[in-house]
Amino acid sequence: MQKTAIISNNSATVTFDNIPVGWYAVNILHDENENRKIDKGFVMPKEGIGFSNYSSIGLTNRPKFEKAKFELISDLSKKVIIIYF
Repeated sequence: MQKTAIISNNSATVTFDNIPVGWYAVNILHDENENRKIDKGFVMPKEGIGFSNYSSIGLTNRPKFEKAKFELISDLSKKVIIIYF
């Protein structure tokens, strides 16, 4: 499921309603040039990205669902840090 939000004061909020109980992960792209894709440099993205349960990303710390996942049982608020390279 994809949603967009406006960034204001270095923050944005997105709400998902009526999500079934289960295991999920969140990934975020700060699509700075609004072309709706991840622009990459040599290896790493040129734009900000973030994943649930990650505070840093690198060649040895690549995002994986197993680390990013969380269990949704009831209402939940999840903060995701955007990382810029």
